Amino acid sequence: MPMRTANTPPVMSGPGGITGPTSAEIAQNPTPGILSGSPGLVIPPKKSTKPEIIRTPVVPRSVPVGHNRWMGTEAIIDAGGSNVRISSPGKVVFPDRGWTKLDVAEHFAMCGVGALRNVYNRPTMLKRWTKGVDAEPFYVKRVPSSARSTVDVTFPSARPGTMFRPLEVQDVVWLAQMNCLDLHPWNSRADDMEHADELRIDLDPTDGFGFDAVIDVAHTVRSILDELGLVGWPKTSGSRGIHINIRLEPRWDYYAVRRACLAIAREAERRNGTATTAWWKEERSGIFIDFNQNARDKTVASAYSVRHTGWVSTPFRWDELDDTSTDMCDLMSFKDRWHDVGDLTDGIDASAGDLGAALEWVARDEENGQGDAPWPPHYPKMPGEPPRVQPSKRRMPSQGESEGSPSR
Repeated sequence: MPMRTANTPPVMSGPGGITGPTSAEIAQNPTPGILSGSPGLVIPPKKSTKPEIIRTPVVPRSVPVGHNRWMGTEAIIDAGGSNVRISSPGKVVFPDRGWTKLDVAEHFAMCGVGALRNVYNRPTMLKRWTKGVDAEPFYVKRVPSSARSTVDVTFPSARPGTMFRPLEVQDVVWLAQMNCLDLHPWNSRADDMEHADELRIDLDPTDGFGFDAVIDVAHTVRSILDELGLVGWPKTSGSRGIHINIRLEPRWDYYAVRRACLAIAREAERRNGTATTAWWKEERSGIFIDFNQNARDKTVASAYSVRHTGWVSTPFRWDELDDTSTDMCDLMSFKDRWHDVGDLTDGIDASAGDLGAALEWVARDEENGQGDAPWPPHYPKMPGEPPRVQPSKRRMPSQGESEGSPSR
């Protein structure tokens, strides 16, 4: 696919595809600039984690009472050695807590290396909260002309489009300038969009199930991943659940990765009665393992995203699982977490695994009569997919008519 960028980085190939720097490499690279061996990932000089903020006052314009009176100022943030302009920095994004657009931009400048690691070189959707979290966001897949780096894509409907492609820390902070809180990358890289290099397990509790049940199912998933030889990198979703990301060798298409996730989810369902793969909400009870998050163009909030809840999607170690909570870190308390543990996704790119064993489970399920599951409604009908109709609305065969008979 053709790509447009202000500064196209060199491409590094390896078992995990494009990779970012490790903490050890960062420590050995005190000079700002492009880290040796890391494609375009700009690392700032080692200094205080608090980003440099230069506030440029201007004459405030007249605004009605009740409107934000900081609208006439701007801020310049040092993001990985590059300056990013933040307009209307005093605009309140979280009215209940008074947190502003500048607070969000400072967050991404602080944890920029980690945030970039999880969106680097991926087509990324813009979810823009232009009126704050008390209003509905709107989704932008075709980026504005101010985007520094873009990539041409094809959506599941076969429509073409152009999406944002983060390459440097400044790109992550630019997303905050665009009023984005949570970052939504594809699970493939821009230079090979036909092969996913990440399998995503989304544990989502249904009504009546608390976070303790999510933790229980997460333990089950981890044991399954261990059996398959895959490494899971867990984080809070920033809402009610847990996300577990698994880096893959970029050898399988979205269909295969999604089917592998479905096989893992079904195995978890067999081992843990709280887990469920029921796609239709009317049949769903427990901790839903959303296998469809691995379909082409589907996204989940990446690590270090700020959610509408005010909580940060926070990576954690597996030995912290039992002590994890939904509100583990909010936008302000996360600063202490970052200072204490740093980037817990460091090393994820080097952990790319083989999906072969999981695909053997797909074949096993097929032999046992468990084929594909329904896809989301806007996707083309897939081979072997069951009826994409809500069970309560399916037409029941009349007397003398077989279930496979065509509808009139």
